[in-house]
Amino acid sequence: MASDVSSHPSRFFVVEKLRGGHHDTEFDADVINTGPGMHCPQCGDGIGSLSWEPPYRGELELYGKDYGDLMKGPTDLLISERFAEAFKAEGLTGLSGFHPVEITRVRRKRRGPKPGPPPRYLYVNPAYGNPALDMERSRILSKKPPECSWCRNVGTDAIDGLVLEEGTWKGEDVFRPRGMWGVVLVSERFMRFAEKQAMSHLTLVPMEKYVWDPLGLCYPRPMQLDPPNKG
Repeated sequence: MASDVSSHPSRFFVVEKLRGGHHDTEFDADVINTGPGMHCPQCGDGIGSLSWEPPYRGELELYGKDYGDLMKGPTDLLISERFAEAFKAEGLTGLSGFHPVEITRVRRKRRGPKPGPPPRYLYVNPAYGNPALDMERSRILSKKPPECSWCRNVGTDAIDGLVLEEGTWKGEDVFRPRGMWGVVLVSERFMRFAEKQAMSHLTLVPMEKYVWDPLGLCYPRPMQLDPPNKG
């Protein structure tokens, strides 16, 4: 991993769904028809997931008291109609598609009153192609460096902070960066929009403080010792 990134605060945030809370909602597609995925225009390697093709329909699993404004779909994102209308009204950029999604069923997963009808949801695709991660300043643990200067794909084992390469951002408010298709980044303008509109079921983490470390490679977990034998 490269040197410290905390001294280079960014104006960008990793957007993630908020686990738990009053608007905890999950989406499960009824049928996943897949189409071609993206390929790097330079090296030709596949980038990210295959595309989700119609029909766009599925069921909601409601863990909270009410429905959330943002969820993960089979490949990209689902947003509520309220989210979509406010996003367009504010003039934000970086989302495309806006395909209506048919909700075929709502299943309440925890005790609570019977839920009312869900809002309309739309399937959207974050922009990809301009902003790129600075692979030297980002703290990405990988077994090998990227081989392609355009897609910058690496096998990521852990993340302890990300930094965009200067000059690659072209004003997108929502995007996936080259170098790490699996994260969605948003601008400071999006952050203010989400706070103003009280968008639910999402959390924003400054990208230089974003940590993904499922194996404890960056922050090793303390060894659990067996209790002494009292026999």
